Amino acid sequence: MAILEIKDLSFTYPKQGISALSGVSFEIEKGDFALLCGATGSGKSTLMRLLKREIRPLGELKGEVRFEGKSIDELSERDSAFRVGFVTQKPEQQTVTDKVWHELAFGLENLGLRSDEIRRRVAEMACFFGIEGWFDKKVSELSGGQKQLLNLASVMVMQPDVLLLDEPTAQLDPIAASEFIATVVKLNRELSLTVLMIEHRLEEALPVCDKLIFLKDGALYAFGEMRSCVKSIMRDSEFLNYLPAAVRIFAAVEHGSACPVTVNEGRKYIEAGFDDSIKSLPERETPAHGSTALEFKDVWFRYERNSGDVLRGLSFTLWEGEILCVLGGNGSGKSTMLACAAGLHKPYSGRINVFGKRIKDYKNQMLYKNCLALMPQDVQTVFLRNSVREELEDCDISALPFDLAPYYDMHPYDLSGGQQQLLALAKVLSCKPRLLMLDEPTKGLDANTKAEFAAIIRKLKAAGVTILCVTHDVEFASQLADRAAMFFLGEITSCDETRRFFAANSFYTTSVSRMTRGRYENAVTVEDAVALLKLNGVRK
Repeated sequence: MAILEIKDLSFTYPKQGISALSGVSFEIEKGDFALLCGATGSGKSTLMRLLKREIRPLGELKGEVRFEGKSIDELSERDSAFRVGFVTQKPEQQTVTDKVWHELAFGLENLGLRSDEIRRRVAEMACFFGIEGWFDKKVSELSGGQKQLLNLASVMVMQPDVLLLDEPTAQLDPIAASEFIATVVKLNRELSLTVLMIEHRLEEALPVCDKLIFLKDGALYAFGEMRSCVKSIMRDSEFLNYLPAAVRIFAAVEHGSACPVTVNEGRKYIEAGFDDSIKSLPERETPAHGSTALEFKDVWFRYERNSGDVLRGLSFTLWEGEILCVLGGNGSGKSTMLACAAGLHKPYSGRINVFGKRIKDYKNQMLYKNCLALMPQDVQTVFLRNSVREELEDCDISALPFDLAPYYDMHPYDLSGGQQQLLALAKVLSCKPRLLMLDEPTKGLDANTKAEFAAIIRKLKAAGVTILCVTHDVEFASQLADRAAMFFLGEITSCDETRRFFAANSFYTTSVSRMTRGRYENAVTVEDAVALLKLNGVRK
């Protein structure tokens, strides 16, 4: 019997003429690892929240959600809280206590378990997740990856039967994201935990799932066993970009019958099927160094007098007209760097120049008038009005490269994560900046919207705008950047032309680079790999 049954489920938010979900039906068996995918705004998060009674959104609901054959509305409060766990994409929104140990115990305390039972469960879960080393720490002292792992542990300590994950890796660096997914897979395989996860970055999540669920405009587009679903979806150009690099390479070269899904399968597919006499593509043209747009000179910064330094002698130069993407671990200081560049924080030592002028010499807010703009990681901080229409009142809507009209009457907080990103970009661009700084701009964006976002950035570059982008999205950076840099412990440790940068890394690199290194040189994108395979031809 299915553990979750969704029957003809439809949902409409208040005062909205268009349904967020329309007639969705599918079943998930106990022990399944199911991946829920679809475009930004397709209804994924709405569907996920309808499966957890305590966080169900307000609106008109039709259809039925059943848990072990019983409507979720018929579950006791205890069963609903215990047996269906939920992890959000924003770790800070889910933590409720100040200490790690108390966060682990909080749910059990509220459910009235005996103190010896709480201690036993907390100790076991802390050991499983490797939390002992930071068990007594303040939650505020944890990195983003640690906070998300703590959220997962705090849910798992209640021993749920179903685990719901809403883009849990959206704010994690590549290594932390990989470790998080590996932990979820281990829980699924070893405890027969049923998992339903929303994810946009499918390189690592898709190969480990059993079932795929694709939504399109609020309706069920595809559902079934992972590999059979992949074969049907890859024939649709609208969804091909959602799939892992190995699948997209297979679809582009049209050779062979067994479609690879993982990096290892992709490497074997390339080695067995294609020649390697041509090792590399011509190097990309990089912009000639012109004037300086942004310059850090030996910058040191700490948040409090007695705290440790976040920026440690940071020095680098961003040239006018280029796109520089900065990658690095959670908590390494990347967002702090952007805040200092935007004049929001003042370093205690060093110098920051914007277009050749020290930040302190910009008076009367002139730094933000046709000069510099920052799109923050938490884009909700830029929303001040009660509707999208009001938020866009000061923007030149005709100049926007995307259409937000369908959402005019919605509150900005009711938009999906990806839609909020686009609205925030619209507001930031209204300042007409010469230097645009972006902090995790692709968070919550589906593959196609991400490609459109990249096209917007390229158009801005062509119009003379310089872009500094902090991101965890290596695939996005590899396609967009002129140069890429690695941020570690408060400083940039390496910076190079994009292909050379990713080809030299083992973890902060793309799936294509892992599939092709040693056989081809400096291939980092799907386009690079496809071009080389077609140049070399099929092995005879």
